[in-house]
Amino acid sequence: MNGAESLVRTLVAGGVDVCFTNPGTSEMHFVAALDRVEGMRCVLGLFEGVVTGAADGYYRMKGTPASTLLHLGPGLANGLANLHNAKKANSGIVNIVGQHATYHIGYNAPLTSDIEGLARPMSSWVRTSPDAKSVAADGAAAIAAAKSSPAQIATLILPADTAWNEADGIAQVPDDNQRASYSAQAVDNAAKVLRNGGASTLLLMTGSALTEHGLALAAQIAGKTGCKVMGQTYNPRMARGKGRFAIDRIPYVIEQALPILKDFKNIVLVEANDPVAFFAYPNKPSMLKPQGCEVHRMTTGAENSVAALEALAGALHAQPADRKPQKMVELAKPTGALTHASIAQAIALAIPENAIVVDESVTTGRGFFPPTAAAAPHDWLQNMGGSIGFSTPVATGAAVACPDRKVICMVGDGSAMYTLQSLWTQAREGLNVVTIVFANKIYQILRGEFDGVGAGEPGQRALDMLKIDRPDLDFVALAKGMGVPARAVANADDFNKALAEAVAEPGPRLIEVQM
Repeated sequence: MNGAESLVRTLVAGGVDVCFTNPGTSEMHFVAALDRVEGMRCVLGLFEGVVTGAADGYYRMKGTPASTLLHLGPGLANGLANLHNAKKANSGIVNIVGQHATYHIGYNAPLTSDIEGLARPMSSWVRTSPDAKSVAADGAAAIAAAKSSPAQIATLILPADTAWNEADGIAQVPDDNQRASYSAQAVDNAAKVLRNGGASTLLLMTGSALTEHGLALAAQIAGKTGCKVMGQTYNPRMARGKGRFAIDRIPYVIEQALPILKDFKNIVLVEANDPVAFFAYPNKPSMLKPQGCEVHRMTTGAENSVAALEALAGALHAQPADRKPQKMVELAKPTGALTHASIAQAIALAIPENAIVVDESVTTGRGFFPPTAAAAPHDWLQNMGGSIGFSTPVATGAAVACPDRKVICMVGDGSAMYTLQSLWTQAREGLNVVTIVFANKIYQILRGEFDGVGAGEPGQRALDMLKIDRPDLDFVALAKGMGVPARAVANADDFNKALAEAVAEPGPRLIEVQM
């Protein structure tokens, strides 16, 4: 058994049985080992950003890490943007990165680079295996790091000769680090705050608190105390839809966020961070909470927030009967022109039971939350790190993790072009993903940011940096070229029909919404 075989066996035995991969020469012994070792599903991506983003989506839905296989430093570097997003989402991933043979590194071949240096900003655990006999143990340690609480991105660097040299066998993964319970003192403090000033208190939640059960507990607490419950602007995963407690998120736009937060005297953080602006803007605050507002942390991402919410509800004597009825947006099939409102209604009506919605709709989708709260029950995934090209890979990984669930991916045309190769992987694997591309032919988010930073009125050269016309992108042709059936729509009636057909059919589909 060589080092590569010992690593694959260790990964499979440790519960890491999916590998999103884009290999090269240095990884060929790992690729060969996949033929000899049963139990590993390999999913090829045609760009490393697809590979790393898919591993993020897999973890968010499965709750256990996948592995990636990347080629040397440049291959890892190609995947770093979506590793950044995954790190912000606390997603566990085991990256396997091939390296030159140890005796070859000193010759400074063209692909030689500082792989550990590239890995460290996005990986909490980094190690280079020194020899073949260490590979299995190093792999087990990487799995343990990826399964820890909070989960980590672990990067194991495998020099080629450690892969092809003889190794002893597999290594056992240490016992999983269980999510810590919670601080009883922090829960008592939160209960005191809510008793004394519930109506002026914001319960700000993210992470595991946004499961269906966590939200139900928050609804009881809000009904009992009068507090407001909100999510962060962006969240890794949120349970939404009919029968679930619908909460708003802090708006991205500062001018919208400040009035919403201005009257709160206390903020209780449940895994969430202090509300801060996404960017710095002239004459606008970086911190969105009002002056004098006190912040109280109840849980971190390493703690059991659902158990803490249960304890908080108990301390407040909050019962299911305390939940207040919510008024939902009435859903009606839109007709006529495509507007942000009609698009939102059409999507809300089309979301099937138990769907997964991956949202990178950016400017078009800012109004999607109210209508989709009345949709069929579903999970909503968002971009935690702000690096675009997130949604199509994450949708791919989510579909691999949950093959029995329909995935709906919403993305702007500019973002879609970053990792469009995801469509090829979806076609090859027969994944149930409906990709909706909002084609407004401009980086609309940047046009708004141009105004937000006070850069003045854009001239022609500036506009040329913001518009993505000349030539127009043809997403129908691009999708069909990668094996995904596609169609374009230019009115609400056609959009309704296209959504119904795409949701009903197995396998991937793409809809270009021409705005």
